[in-house]
Amino acid sequence: MALLTRKRVILIEAESSYGTDPTPSATDVVLVRDLSITPQSSDVVNRDVVRPYLGASEQLLANTRVEVTFSVELAGSGAAGTAPRYGSALKACGFSETIASGTSVTYEPISASFSSVTIHYNTDGVRHIVTGCRGTFAISASVGEVPSIDFTFTGIYNAPTDTALPAVTYGNQATPLIFKNGNTSSFQLLSFAGALMNFSMDVGNSIVYRELVGGTKEVLLTDRAANGSVTIEAPALSSKDFFAAALTDSSLGNLTVTHGTTAGNIVRVTSTKVDIGDVAYDEADGVQMLEIPYTLVPSSANDELSIVFT
Repeated sequence: MALLTRKRVILIEAESSYGTDPTPSATDVVLVRDLSITPQSSDVVNRDVVRPYLGASEQLLANTRVEVTFSVELAGSGAAGTAPRYGSALKACGFSETIASGTSVTYEPISASFSSVTIHYNTDGVRHIVTGCRGTFAISASVGEVPSIDFTFTGIYNAPTDTALPAVTYGNQATPLIFKNGNTSSFQLLSFAGALMNFSMDVGNSIVYRELVGGTKEVLLTDRAANGSVTIEAPALSSKDFFAAALTDSSLGNLTVTHGTTAGNIVRVTSTKVDIGDVAYDEADGVQMLEIPYTLVPSSANDELSIVFT
């Protein structure tokens, strides 16, 4: 019987012990889009033996791991002070989670004691259990579209099984809002409130899978280099000279953008550690635009950005 691509589900739960499946429940399901899995991603070793005839050599597979990618809509849980359903995924990308009851949930980068998750990926009755997952993510937002957080995870391979699709209970993911004027506000880059068209931020985690003799299978988060870009209407130089700002090597500035209007579904991304790169011209609807890349540079431990849900 054919397996239907449309009938897929992903459950994500934080691990209390690295690499041990905590057995996600119905309420660990995450509403996602652009869901994809590479069920076996291996280093290929070619035997390349010498023989007195033509033909390929046997291929040996090593360091087999699993890669899972998906996107979630950039939206809160629907209740201020309650983490979104995908909060455990954010933590497994090297972030802490701080909850102020009834008020906010804040995610900030860390440099040690990283969380991990188990992912259950079920495609119409074939289940892949991916343990020890750690990863990275990027935020993408363009006017007229639903903004998203795009995750990429690497985890430990476990043999798939025939397991029926689970009964699931969706929740803690509010209906998203279009990225547009009125829904999105408070944008500033280097203290300039420009007219924003596109915003992106890539956490830039370096993820490594290791499987050494005498060691354990593990996915390591070894570095972070957060960066991104914004596209804004080009202002008069008298209002803001981003070209000059890009050449001021010792100066770091701010970046902030808030998306959402109702408590429980407001997301604010902020940084005071922005170093912009070479500014380029772009064009939209016959209007001159600026495309401004940036890097987030911590001045002390883990202070380069925060993502706050209120």
